[in-house]
Amino acid sequence: MAQERIILGIDPGTTIMGFGLIRVVNKNMQFIQLNELQLSKYDDHYLKLKLIFERTIELIDTHHPGEIAIEAPFFGKNVQSMLKLGRAQGVAMAAGLSRQIPVTEYEPKKIKMAITGNGNASKEQVAKMLQQLLGLKELPKNLDSTDGLAAAVCHFFNSGKTLAGKSYSGWDAFVKQNQNRIK
Repeated sequence: MAQERIILGIDPGTTIMGFGLIRVVNKNMQFIQLNELQLSKYDDHYLKLKLIFERTIELIDTHHPGEIAIEAPFFGKNVQSMLKLGRAQGVAMAAGLSRQIPVTEYEPKKIKMAITGNGNASKEQVAKMLQQLLGLKELPKNLDSTDGLAAAVCHFFNSGKTLAGKSYSGWDAFVKQNQNRIK
């Protein structure tokens, strides 16, 4: 009997949230979908967070992923941007955790390394490699969706490895692994 699982990959953002889904049958990847949630037309940051949460729940309820891979925020110079990005990531994680789906976080360099073999690869290089790996006919105009798909593929490549990233099976696991964040 073939083992099948679905992985949802998310590239969180408050302007664009990219996401991609793959199906894994035994040890073979199959492309399901990639897309993006456009948030730039909304001015209210809290509305954007609500929409990220709702879209993530909708993806979960539609595709029933068994795992979620999410790109971790990179450390930039703008503290406000980091805060907003962290919130976007948090609500996407909360959506998955609310449905009891394990969430694994990957650093951007780790995702790029898993896909291209180069941790400093460009978005275009990652997208082209995904196109080859999954047989995509064409690439989207914005590459946020391929970044989400890359997180899912990275998770597939790291499955079974003990140091895949930070993995949480629920709120209890998240709290236990992040004692330093508790005041």
